[in-house]
Amino acid sequence: MNIKPKILVIDDEPSILTVMKANLKREGYEVHLAENGMIGFEKIKSYEFDTIIADYQMPKMTGMQVLEEMQMMQIDVPVIIVTAHGSIEQAVDAMQKGALNYLTKPINYDELVTVVRNTVKQQALKKEVKRLRREVDSRYNFSSIIGQNEKMRAIFDLITDVADTDATVLIHGETGTGKELIAKAIHYNSYRKKESFVRVNCAALAETLLESELFGHEKGAFTGALTMRIGRFEQADKGTIFLDEVGDISSSTQSKLLRVLQEREFERVGSNETLAVNVRVIAATNRKLEQDVARKEFRQDLYYRLNVIPIELPPLRDRVDDIPLLAVHFLNRYAKKFHKNIEEIDARAVQLLMVQSWPGNIRQLENVIERAVIKEKGNCLTRETISGCIRLPQAHSYQYFINEELSFNDLKSELVAKFEREYISRILKRYDGNISRAARHAGIHYKNFCEKMKKYEMTKWDFVNTK
Repeated sequence: MNIKPKILVIDDEPSILTVMKANLKREGYEVHLAENGMIGFEKIKSYEFDTIIADYQMPKMTGMQVLEEMQMMQIDVPVIIVTAHGSIEQAVDAMQKGALNYLTKPINYDELVTVVRNTVKQQALKKEVKRLRREVDSRYNFSSIIGQNEKMRAIFDLITDVADTDATVLIHGETGTGKELIAKAIHYNSYRKKESFVRVNCAALAETLLESELFGHEKGAFTGALTMRIGRFEQADKGTIFLDEVGDISSSTQSKLLRVLQEREFERVGSNETLAVNVRVIAATNRKLEQDVARKEFRQDLYYRLNVIPIELPPLRDRVDDIPLLAVHFLNRYAKKFHKNIEEIDARAVQLLMVQSWPGNIRQLENVIERAVIKEKGNCLTRETISGCIRLPQAHSYQYFINEELSFNDLKSELVAKFEREYISRILKRYDGNISRAARHAGIHYKNFCEKMKKYEMTKWDFVNTK
């Protein structure tokens, strides 16, 4: 349904009110009238108008007094002042004091329609910009990132410290842990937040295409370069560029990226002109770049340039206490999206979610909740529905968990840690959080069992009454 823009006309001449209303209604506007400034200002306080037309000279309260009162109350609606014929001084005075435009009597109604149309468009654009800014602030303010885990709270503190600086940030984390969300939180909490946030997926493009994507190219620089194109660094000027999966870029592109970080300048492909850029760089990777540096697959100097502020995002299995919060967050999102009257998640369903390994991390959890919301028939997300949406790895196969990027010893340590965490968790659940009985069953000394619980941030209360 189209909502008609609201226009308020304030004038002490009834004939002008009548003719203005007729002309503006013909253009599709909803027109309100006031025969003096006092009545008009009361309407301004009661309704939200898109444009106000006010006579400069009126008894009781002039159009200029209406404008001044609006400014004092911070009512941000454009005002068009109507002045007597030839009174340029009044028009100049009105514009200097905040009026957006003016008309002179006798009124040219073609001019009236044009001025009002342009003013309404400008106001609509201003409202849209404010709406988008509120949405951006709400969505990417780091306080909206779901997490109460100790590791996440430390990341929030780090974002607070570094957001309003120009320091380069390198975000480490497995696929699906929310690296881009963290990058946006940094950008939208910085002084650059009104400028562009430009994302480049470095893993998705071939070497030649990536170089053109980052730095742009001139017409004829290579086959298919039919026009000149600016690159992502130019697009991000004064803002932030987010280089996702930066560990996958080629050695030649690494050299050019290093130069941008050091000198803040580059050339487009096929050009000799050096371009300067003012941009903040945030990079992310799911690779162990230290190992790539040791194998000479990633430049050491570039690694140090990128790793000024490292942020290590924990996998979901290391922040199990956040799973209930995340599950409820995704439930609310998808219940609203799919118009489902699902208000809560059954406690047994939450317990099922909390004992999964989540190799796909938050993204996988979100997908499970989305599928469950679609399939759920009642108003509570049940364990049975959740169970049917979780795709578990096949029994007796560890291939599902193997990260081939790790060395043998690192991978072995990771798998041992996963095994210990899962085994201790299951034994504690079996004995309802009774540490003594769990330790005896496991054949582990009580003290050593407690040390392992501490290592994996477990307490007995996490397992009481969870059968």
